Amino acid sequence: MATDALDALVRDLAEDQQLIDDVVGAARADFPEVARLPWAESRRHVAALMAAGFAAFSHDSADDLDFTSAFRFGAERAALGVPVGGLLSGVHAGRSRILEIAINRGRAAGIPYDVLLQALLKLDRFGTALEHHVIDGYRAAERDLDHDGRADRIQVLRHLLLDEEGPAIDPATLGLTGSGRYHCVVSDAADPGRVRAMEQTYARCGGVLAPVAGRLSGLTPRLPPTTREEPGVLVVTTPAVRLSQAPDAYRLGVTALTAGLAGGAAGVRSVTDLAGETALAAQPLLAGFLSQDLLADLDPADPFHRDLVSTALAFLDRGQRLDRTATALHLHPNTVRYRLRRLHELTGFNDAGGTPVTETIRWWWALRTWSRS
Repeated sequence: MATDALDALVRDLAEDQQLIDDVVGAARADFPEVARLPWAESRRHVAALMAAGFAAFSHDSADDLDFTSAFRFGAERAALGVPVGGLLSGVHAGRSRILEIAINRGRAAGIPYDVLLQALLKLDRFGTALEHHVIDGYRAAERDLDHDGRADRIQVLRHLLLDEEGPAIDPATLGLTGSGRYHCVVSDAADPGRVRAMEQTYARCGGVLAPVAGRLSGLTPRLPPTTREEPGVLVVTTPAVRLSQAPDAYRLGVTALTAGLAGGAAGVRSVTDLAGETALAAQPLLAGFLSQDLLADLDPADPFHRDLVSTALAFLDRGQRLDRTATALHLHPNTVRYRLRRLHELTGFNDAGGTPVTETIRWWWALRTWSRS
């Protein structure tokens, strides 16, 4: 009976999506450099690590288990410049949170203390094995990445982009001078090989790239003439600015990167390409107010309401053209027309087209915000 209850507990923990969020939150709360990394990226890795850990529970030994996800996690943290101390702090905080929740749920399920203790010790042993592979991945990537003055580049860029205390290294030794003008570059690239390739590509243009606050960032006097777009990677660039403007350009680039990722953008994009998304992303409170005001009668839990909103967004994104909307959504035009009419009845949304630009922006912003709630 106790064994059945224990197996049920492990299954519940493995399937609990909220547990993943709790562990991510605990890890991010423990170290600022980890907290600066994108939430979705951190969650993806933590989910993979936890899945591997819970799957290992049915094994007696860790020798025959696949720890690829743990190795990759460590390697990508190294590629993004996360200090090993911060990485370990985050890992330890996550492990502690899992054990705390497992103990509370095990006691609530009436599992005998001796059975629960043995299970937790086993889970902790596999957690230790996972941690070792995380560090192995970190060290392997660190050796590959840190052999061409990367530490100096990080120090200089943190000074120029984050306004941190001046480095011992003169930025001019890296080709960054007060009289020059430089494009700011920010990317969500995390794979060590990809990060390394981008650093080398921009170096050939006279640029300096390195991890800054958990993102591959830098300054370059010119952009590569051609940059191959890779699925899932976004690179945001700004027009060339003086070094005195670099902190502002960097902050704008980070905002544009976040907005672009939320919209599914990929490849090399200028902040001017993402101007609309960036401006709107800078006002999350106003976005919430707008959504509440215009779409108060819609229920995010209602699938039909979500269909109405997704159809209206597609309609606005395609120049308020009914035929293009129907093609994009693989629907009959009459279905699109019906959904827009129902949304008009519920919210007052103008389904006839010809709406002024400012009004279109208000509705598009409200609909997009609501769709993500």
